[in-house]
Amino acid sequence: EVFAVVNQLRALCLLVVFLLLRVSLFLIVFKVAFSFKSADFLREMGVPAFFRWLSRKYPSIVVHCLEEKAKEYNGIKIPVDTSKPNPNEVEFDNLYLDMNGIIHPCTHPEDKPAPKNEDEMMVAIFEYIDRLFNIVRPRRVLYMAIDGVAPRAKMNQQRSRRFRASKEAVELVEEKQKMREEVIQRGGYLPPEGIKERFDSNCITPGTEFMDNLAKCLRYYVSDRLTNDPGWRNITVFLSDASVPGEGEHKIMDFIRRQRGQPNHDPNTHHCLCGADADLIMLGLATHEPNFTIIREEFKPNQPRPCSLCNQMGHEIKDCQGLAREKQGEHDEFADKIPVSEQEFIFIRLAVLREYLERELTMASLPFPFDFERSVDDWVFLCFFVGNDFLPHLPSLEIREGAIDRLVGIYKDVVHKTGGYLTENGFVHLERVELIMQAVGVAEDNIFKKRKDDDESFKRRMKEKKKRMKAQQGPSFVPRGQFAPQALGSRDRPMAVQNARHAAYEMRMQGNQRNQEAAQSLRAMIKNGKSVAETSDSVDTRGVKRKAEDSDSEPEPEDVVRLWEDGWKQRYYKTKFDVDATDDDFRKKVVKSYVEGLCWVLRYYYQGCASWKWYFPFHYAPFASDFKDIKGMFSDFEKGTKPFKPLEQLMSVFPSASGNFLPTTWRALMTDPESSIIDFYPDDFAIDLNGKKYAWQGVALLPFVDERRLRAALAEVYPELTPEEMRRNSLGSDVIFVGKSHPLCDFIQELYRAESHEATEIPAEFCHGIQGILNLDEDPILPDKPVESPIPTLRDIRSSCAIGIKFQDPQYDDGFVFKAVILPGAKIPSKVLKPGDFEQGNRGRWRPQLGFNPNRQQAHLDQSGFRKLNHHVGMNQGAGHFGRGQSFEGQHSGGQYSNAPPPRNYNQGNYRPPRDNYPQNQYSWQTPASSTPYTRFQQGAQGWDQSYQQNQQSQQRGRGGWRPAHGQQDHRGGGGGGRYNWS
Repeated sequence: EVFAVVNQLRALCLLVVFLLLRVSLFLIVFKVAFSFKSADFLREMGVPAFFRWLSRKYPSIVVHCLEEKAKEYNGIKIPVDTSKPNPNEVEFDNLYLDMNGIIHPCTHPEDKPAPKNEDEMMVAIFEYIDRLFNIVRPRRVLYMAIDGVAPRAKMNQQRSRRFRASKEAVELVEEKQKMREEVIQRGGYLPPEGIKERFDSNCITPGTEFMDNLAKCLRYYVSDRLTNDPGWRNITVFLSDASVPGEGEHKIMDFIRRQRGQPNHDPNTHHCLCGADADLIMLGLATHEPNFTIIREEFKPNQPRPCSLCNQMGHEIKDCQGLAREKQGEHDEFADKIPVSEQEFIFIRLAVLREYLERELTMASLPFPFDFERSVDDWVFLCFFVGNDFLPHLPSLEIREGAIDRLVGIYKDVVHKTGGYLTENGFVHLERVELIMQAVGVAEDNIFKKRKDDDESFKRRMKEKKKRMKAQQGPSFVPRGQFAPQALGSRDRPMAVQNARHAAYEMRMQGNQRNQEAAQSLRAMIKNGKSVAETSDSVDTRGVKRKAEDSDSEPEPEDVVRLWEDGWKQRYYKTKFDVDATDDDFRKKVVKSYVEGLCWVLRYYYQGCASWKWYFPFHYAPFASDFKDIKGMFSDFEKGTKPFKPLEQLMSVFPSASGNFLPTTWRALMTDPESSIIDFYPDDFAIDLNGKKYAWQGVALLPFVDERRLRAALAEVYPELTPEEMRRNSLGSDVIFVGKSHPLCDFIQELYRAESHEATEIPAEFCHGIQGILNLDEDPILPDKPVESPIPTLRDIRSSCAIGIKFQDPQYDDGFVFKAVILPGAKIPSKVLKPGDFEQGNRGRWRPQLGFNPNRQQAHLDQSGFRKLNHHVGMNQGAGHFGRGQSFEGQHSGGQYSNAPPPRNYNQGNYRPPRDNYPQNQYSWQTPASSTPYTRFQQGAQGWDQSYQQNQQSQQRGRGGWRPAHGQQDHRGGGGGGRYNWS
C-alpha cells in the first residue's frame, strides 16, 4: 500500500509538472499574440509595421541575444571581460551604432523614471553602449554615427515629427489641467503639482548645445574605454557626431560602401548594425555583404506606466479617480520606484533572410539569366512603395493588408514581360516599373472595397465583444461579509447574522458615497456648460458616468473620399489636392514628383545622397493607375548641391515652441508677426487622418519651407552670431580613435610630431584593410596626456592611452558607381533553412541550426544523469534502471507521462531524450548553461494536448523516428506547422 501511495504521489507530481508546462506554453502564446496586438499601435521609426510583418513571415531570421552579466563579490562589481569569446558563439568584426536610436530612450525613457539632468543622460548613454559592446564584442571596428544635417527629403518628415511633438505636449498639459480640476471637484486627492522642467526631445537635433555637449562626452567615453577596458584595446573607433552631415545609418552605409570599393577590403567581414529603424534591414541587404546582422531591442508590450496626475500605477490619466496612494512596502520605501524589467535584445540574421528571399524570388524559364543579387535589389525597391521616410505610400498599398506579398506576386508574373530587372546598382528602369504599377492599378478598386469590408467586419466583432463583456459584468453593488451572495447548491452553511443594524448602516453609507460622487460629477458637468438633458444622457441609471467607449456608436471622423465607392479618384484629388480629377496636367505633375522620389530613394540606398535639396512637394501620393508614360519623366538630379548648415536646419524643422535652442535674433523670426517667414511656424495645424484611426497615423498639413525665402531671411541675422554659435553652425569631420597597442597609434603620433597639415592616407596593413584620409585634429586626445571629464560625477583620465585624429572616407571620382554585387572571395554562409528537396530516407534526419553555430553539440546525459532521471520520472512500479542509450519504452510499457519533457531542473543539464518515442517535429529543447527556460516561441501553436494525442497515435501505429530539433524553424513558406522550443 505504501508503495502504491508513493507511485500515486509520483504520478501526481508529474501531473503538476505537465499542467505547469501547459500553462507556461499558454502564457508564451498569449504573450506573443498580445505583443503583436499591442505592436499594432507602436510607432516605429522608419517603416511602420515592416519589421513586424517580416518577423512573422520569416521567423528564423530572429535569434535572441545571450548576454553575460557583471558579477559582484563582497560588494565590488566585477565588469565583464569583453576580450573573451562571444557567448553567442559568433565573432563579429565591426559594430555600427545608429546613435539616435540610443540617445532617445536614454534621455526620455518610457518604461522607467527619466534622468534628472543632462549628466545622468550621458551616463545612461555610456551604459547602453557598454551593454551593446558586451553582447556583440567587435574585434576590429566600433563606428558611432549620430544624425547630422539631413537631406531636404528627410527634413520634411523631421519637421512633421517635431511639430507634432510640440502640439502633443501642449495638449497633454491642457488635458492634465482639465482632469485635475474634475478630480478635485469630485473630492479626490492629487499630489501638488511639482515645478519640473520638461525635457524637450527636440534638442536632439544637430546644432543645439545638447548635441555639442554629447560629442564632447563621447570623446571622453571613448578615451576612457580605450584606456581601461581590455576588450577595446585593439579595436578602431570611429565617431561621426552631429556636425557631420547625413543621417546616422546612411553615414554608416557610406562608410561600408567606400571600404568595399578598396582593393584591401576583407569581403568576409562580419558586420553588426544596431538601430531601431526598420529600414536598416533593407539597407543591410543593399550592401550585398554576405555576413550582415542587425541587433535591436526586443519589443515588450504592456509596460507599466504611472498616471501623470497622481503618479500611481494601474490606470491612465483619463481613468484617474484621485484616490489616496497605497503604502508601498512596510515603511513606504518603494513609493517612487517603478517596476522595470531590463530590455532584452535580438539579432536579425540577414544571411537567413537572403535564404528566404532566394526561395521566394527564384524564377524559372526567364527570357534572361536569373541573378539573385539583382532580384534582391528589386525586392528592396518594391518595399519603397508601401512607405519610407521620404515618400508617402500609395493609397492602395498597406503592409498590414499584404501589400508586399501582392507586389512580389505581380513582380513574378510581370518580370517575364519586362525584359530584365527593375533596378541596377541603384538606378531604376522606369519603363519596367510602369508594368508593375499598371498591374497594381487594375486591382485598386477591389483592394479599396475589400479594405472597407474588412473594416466593417472588424467593427462588428468589436461591438459583439463589448456586448459580451458587458453582459458578463456583475451588478454595480454587491454586499460583502455576512450578507455576501453564495452560489446555489453550496454545501457551506450561511453565516449567522451578527449585528445586522451595523451592517445595514455600512451598506447605506457605501450607497450614499456613490450617490455623492455621481452628484458631484453632475454638478461639474453643468458648471462646464452642459444642459440637464446632455448630462442625463451621459449618466446611467446607477448614477455613474458612462465612458465614451461604453457607447454602442463611437463618433468617427467622416471619410469624404470613400475609396470603396465609385468616383473615388475624383473625390481623392478634389479633397486632397483641391483639383479636379480631369486636370491631367496636375496628376502628371504629382506622378512625376513621385517617380523622381523613387529614383532618389533607391540612389540614396545604393550610391549615397544624389541631391541634398530635392524633396517630394506634396502631402499625398498618387494612385498606381496614374503611373502612365513615366519613362521620360526623370533624367537626373541637379549636381553639386550642398547640405544645410546646422542652425539652418533648426530653422527648417523646429516649431516656435522650441525656439529657445536657437540664437535670440533667429528665434524672433519664428514669433515676430512682421517676420517674412512667420507662415513657416503655425501655432496650430490640421491633421488629416486620411482613413486612419489615430492622430499619429494621420498626415500633418504643414506648409513646406521655401529654401530661397528662408536663406533671404537668415542673411539679415547671420552677422549677429557669436563665435560659439558660429562654431556650432559649421560642418565637422569624423574622428578616428585607437589605443596605444594598436598598430596605427605610432603612425598617427608621427603625424602630430611632424605637425603635418597635409592629408595623409592610412596604410592598409595597419587597420585590417581599412583605408581613408587623415588630418590633424585641432583639439586632439593624445597618449599619456590627461583628459578632463565633462561630467562632474566621472573621474578625469590622468594618463590616456588613446589617440584621435580626423578621418575622411576614401574619395572617388564624380560619376563613380558602387557595384551591388557579392565581392570576389566572399564566402557565403552555410545554409540554415531546411532544403526543399530534403529526403529523410536518403540523408538521415534533418538537424536544424540553433543560433549562429552550425556545429553546436547535441545535448546528452551520462549514466548518473539517467539514474537521476529514472528516480524522478520512473512511472512503472516494476521498472528498473535504464542506462545510456536505452529508451523509456525499453524498461516499461509507457505510462500516461512517458513522453512528457523532462522536469524544469533538467533544463540546466545535458539531457538528450531517446529518438524513437516522440512525435516528429513537435518540440525541441537545448540546454546551454546560460540560457533560461522558455525563451523562444516559434511559428504556430500546436498545443501540448495535440502533441500528446499524436504521440499516442504514433505509438499505436508503431511509428517512431522522433528526435529533438535544435531550435531553428525550417522554411514552410511562412505558414503553419510550427513548433515550440525550450532553451
